[in-house]
Amino acid sequence: MRVLVTYGSKMGGTAGIAELVGGALGDAGLQADVRPAPEVSGLDPYGAVVVGGALYTGRWHRDARRFVKRHTAALRERPVWLFSSGPLEDSAAGQIPPVAQVRALARQIGARGHVTFGGRLPADAKGFPARAMARTHAGDWRDPERIRAWAAEVAAALQAAGGGPGPGQGSRRPARPSR
Repeated sequence: MRVLVTYGSKMGGTAGIAELVGGALGDAGLQADVRPAPEVSGLDPYGAVVVGGALYTGRWHRDARRFVKRHTAALRERPVWLFSSGPLEDSAAGQIPPVAQVRALARQIGARGHVTFGGRLPADAKGFPARAMARTHAGDWRDPERIRAWAAEVAAALQAAGGGPGPGQGSRRPARPSR
């Protein structure tokens, strides 16, 4: 099965999570295409979709929101999982429910699940709000093992539903560089 992993990312942290998800899906035998949300024109080639978005002041990245709104009908027709990234503290290691905006989008498309991962904020972040936050919250709270484990759960759910080959039978197309 071919799976789209698409995302909205401002500083590259969410793009990095999407790459890890795509890699884990590929390791599980699925073909995963990792693409920035604005570059996706249609969902016809995909049997499933994973959509990720960075969280900024409690809002999902606009590229992720626009992607879901633009492709609502097609997303309702296939299995979809969502992820958010953003907490810049140790709470990122726990189970964090989706923010209201993401919860509403998930209901709208019938998403099968959502997870919130820790985010990343470089010390040299650009833009006034990010630069101000970086003074006290710069760092990387992404947990690669937790991300891979979640992606493996997604792959297992797809394979259990008859949606893909077993391990070692799929491939992963190289992703385009993140912005």
